[in-house]
Amino acid sequence: MRERHALVGSSPGFPAQVRRFLGADKTALAAWLVLGFFFVLALAGPYIAPRDPVESNYREDGSLVRLEPPSREFWLGTTSAGQDVLSQTIAGARIPIEVGLVSAFFVVLIGTNVGLIAGYFGRYIDEILMRITDVAYGIPFIPFAIVLISVTGVGTTNIMLAITLLLWRTSARVIRAQVLTLKERPFVLAAKLSGASDFRILYRYIAPHVLPLTLLYMAFGVAWGILAEVSLGFVGLGDPESISWGQMLFYAFRSGAIRFAWWWTLPPGIAIVLTVASFYLIGRSFEGIADPRLRER
Repeated sequence: MRERHALVGSSPGFPAQVRRFLGADKTALAAWLVLGFFFVLALAGPYIAPRDPVESNYREDGSLVRLEPPSREFWLGTTSAGQDVLSQTIAGARIPIEVGLVSAFFVVLIGTNVGLIAGYFGRYIDEILMRITDVAYGIPFIPFAIVLISVTGVGTTNIMLAITLLLWRTSARVIRAQVLTLKERPFVLAAKLSGASDFRILYRYIAPHVLPLTLLYMAFGVAWGILAEVSLGFVGLGDPESISWGQMLFYAFRSGAIRFAWWWTLPPGIAIVLTVASFYLIGRSFEGIADPRLRER
């Protein structure tokens, strides 16, 4: 029992441990602040954008304000259609972050449960689930997403579906490996001898120990989801009725302005880098919680 409580340093005190460790990690704290900024943009974008992001702007003489560099009137310049780049960058935060969060939740939900069940039950159940995982590893994401979206239709929901169907594979394998070591621990054997059901052992005694890994892959999953949405938006598979950073790059590329209109491509590019890097740094902090040896280094 003493070993069980030592391992579950994750149980009652785990949230406090997370807060304490992340508070001590200045890089992770800075990443949280950056993410807080982009979350505000995602939630309040329609209300704080200075102009309508899809509306073309015209000068007093009726001419289109096309590909204008940053100026006092348009702080980040305009697109080839005369749209305000600043407003588009603000409005474009919602779709990538929404896709990242929702798809990461389902990716981690599937991956964690597959890893728990495969590692705990073993034998033919483990064999079947791991072969399915191998098949998922063998399918390249972008071609798979292109085929799926071409069949199901363009839309944010279908992008999230494509991400969810493939990207659970890494978390499943890592969590399975962790469960293979945990299920031989004395506290699990004691629970079996006391008559606890497999379901109770799996989710009451083993699952809390893989929670740090789940949080780690949740953070990484959001970053993967954002990159996947941006990649699909860049190849023209984003939702045409909404604005995202990937679509901004797609329209800049399609118009040919990507070669010289740096003010059109730089803002969404910087936003993508900062958001993904922030989730990665937060994931590294959770990795330090999952493996204390990394903190010692």
